[in-house]
Amino acid sequence: MITLHHCVSARSFRPLWMLEEIGLSYELRMLPFPPRLLSRPYLEINPLGTVPMLFDGAMRMTESAAICQYLAARFSAGQLDVGCGEPDFGPYLNYLHFGEATLTFPQTLVLRYAHFEPAERKQLQVADDYAKWFLARLRTLEPLLAERDHLCAGRFTAADVSVGYALLLAEHLGLAERFTPAVAAYWERLQARPGFKAAMAAQSRAAEAQGVSSTPAPDIRADRLSAN
Repeated sequence: MITLHHCVSARSFRPLWMLEEIGLSYELRMLPFPPRLLSRPYLEINPLGTVPMLFDGAMRMTESAAICQYLAARFSAGQLDVGCGEPDFGPYLNYLHFGEATLTFPQTLVLRYAHFEPAERKQLQVADDYAKWFLARLRTLEPLLAERDHLCAGRFTAADVSVGYALLLAEHLGLAERFTPAVAAYWERLQARPGFKAAMAAQSRAAEAQGVSSTPAPDIRADRLSAN
């Protein structure tokens, strides 16, 4: 049985979405955000105190993009992954990690300096600069998505899950209204997928059942918080 430790709409949404797309059985353990502060026993499971934490038997992983790659390669060969013999293997890996390293990173600084810090420590200019950084890098996808429905290989893959999560986070940050037309249409297509809808529903049900807030990234004082 696969077990996923997850906070609502945090990076751990990537592996949750993957699990639903593949149709795997899993146990979803919800945590308040950020778990390293609000669920101290979790540190015994993951000393980093971050999500995701995925167990597949004795195997454990904590990096969301790597988990997507693992699940795709192990459980959906030829569907959500791109094989090393396929022409788009390189672009697949590039977009898989682009979603986290290039798109999600600047958004964590927007979260911190516009939303999580107490009033006296907020730095709105920093947040605005990193929002512009995110949007500028996101715009590089516009010509590609104007010509195709998915990022690579002519099909939906784990790379779309990785980039799609960055778009979900952007929506929570109020940045979706600044998406370029093809990116906005791509985001609409992703949200219409049954796997995406199932993942959203799964986290809501699990949060309610386990007594965890279903509000993404609750507004807590960031003088106790470093971005997750």
